[in-house]
Amino acid sequence: MTASPKPLQIEFVSDVVCPWCVVGLGGLETALRRLTAEGITAEIRFQPFELNPDMAPEGENITEHIGRKYGATPDQSAKNRAMIRDRAAEAWPDDGKGFEMRMGPDSRIWNTFDAHRLLHWAGTVGLAEQRALKEALFRAHFTDNHPLPDAEVLADAAEAAGLDRAEAEAVLADGLYAAEVREAETLWRARGITGVPAVVVEGKWLISGGQPAAVFEEALRKIAGEVA
Repeated sequence: MTASPKPLQIEFVSDVVCPWCVVGLGGLETALRRLTAEGITAEIRFQPFELNPDMAPEGENITEHIGRKYGATPDQSAKNRAMIRDRAAEAWPDDGKGFEMRMGPDSRIWNTFDAHRLLHWAGTVGLAEQRALKEALFRAHFTDNHPLPDAEVLADAAEAAGLDRAEAEAVLADGLYAAEVREAETLWRARGITGVPAVVVEGKWLISGGQPAAVFEEALRKIAGEVA
């Protein structure tokens, strides 16, 4: 197989309160590290998707939310959190840091529109900066249990990602990039994305869900061969 002569273009459609998006990103990046030796590389852009666009600013208890939305009992919810915690730890083993989920029965889930505005801004700065912010937001929510609608929490995440804190604060305070985020959300829903993570490669191939690295590796190898 001859690898694609240019990086694969990947759109990672996701929400920062989606645990399977953590698993999916870890699996995708692990696969790409393994494929580097074959000359297969990628450029990843993060696209917005809100799991709870109508959620109030104060958020909702995670156990109550999962029970109301999916009909899960508290015991089922706890077992699901434990399973996802293990999957996340497995998905991020070789990046040097790992990923620790500390969600418990009293954790909360949040509206993420402002986080997506900040991610859009980070994307205008650079792909590496957007990727770093995505991880910082994941860790703020899943590891540190911080309230994502809080402007200070978001600015802290931007600073942790190496972005300019004052610029991040201005984006949040001035309501910047709201229209762009709404437009992108509408676009991806119009393209049939109803659940995340959704990994769209070269605008035509879809890999759905928080897949293991081996699944991403096989799929990307085939796609790179077709692109080439």
